[in-house]
Amino acid sequence: MFSRPDSGTNAVLVALDFGEPGYAESLEELQLLARSGGVSVTAVVRGRRDRPDAALYAGKGKVEEIARIVGETKASVVIFNHALSPIQERNLERQLSCRVVDRTSLILDIFAQRARSHIGKLQVELAQLEHLATRLVRGWSHLERQRGGIGMRGPGETQLETDRRLLGKRVKSLKEKLTRVRAQHATQRRSRVRAHVFSVSLVGYTNAGKSTLFNRITKAEAYAADQLFATLDTTTRRLGGVAGTAVVISDTVGFIRQLPHTLVEAFRATLEETVHADLLLHVIDASSPDRDAQIAAVNT
Repeated sequence: MFSRPDSGTNAVLVALDFGEPGYAESLEELQLLARSGGVSVTAVVRGRRDRPDAALYAGKGKVEEIARIVGETKASVVIFNHALSPIQERNLERQLSCRVVDRTSLILDIFAQRARSHIGKLQVELAQLEHLATRLVRGWSHLERQRGGIGMRGPGETQLETDRRLLGKRVKSLKEKLTRVRAQHATQRRSRVRAHVFSVSLVGYTNAGKSTLFNRITKAEAYAADQLFATLDTTTRRLGGVAGTAVVISDTVGFIRQLPHTLVEAFRATLEETVHADLLLHVIDASSPDRDAQIAAVNT
């Protein structure tokens, strides 16, 4: 039975160039993500490939280089700037003798740190569990202890089957709770429409300054920091209206390249507020060298 190594905060970052545009920007974003997640980066490993290796993603030679750097820097975790399959992740951990996580896992970890509201925590937990479902190897035995072990498993049921069943039940419960939240939000939106309330949502890439602008406009004190995904939970404030129409403005979660699909689906309850807004105010960091690409991405 393979036992995953313990994790830590000293990390080696790995970013491979497959000839696609935006490689440098994606690597810079990974470094910002690592910093936002409280990770201390000990080294960055780069490389070029035509396609990912089926077993190790990076190829045997590159993995040997990573292993050497991990040993030299005493890193406890390797973070890939890519989506790894469960098999690739497991093979890499065996080769490197340290924890290996991909870009999706890093973003999920940051979201778990940032979630403050009840709905935010529900959405993050759902995304984490759906991601875990593809990597489940005796990872949920603690749930058995919470509910008591005697009489819990059926005849001949393996621990892995039990873990999957428990995970499935929890995912179903979270989806039901989020469905109720979405229904409540829909009711609130209908009430605003009847009251002729004009809704504005601030949108844009994470760390573009949306929360700072929101605080200036509304005189609020929403959390704002120079880090990715400082804001996860939608914050809404009412403003004075024009010609008898009230206005509400909302600060929303930011965009990022390669945002995991599990997060997009899990955060539907939050993202729908943006979809149904009367006006989207796109906030762009004018100092960003990638600002034109951000404009184009949002407009499409």
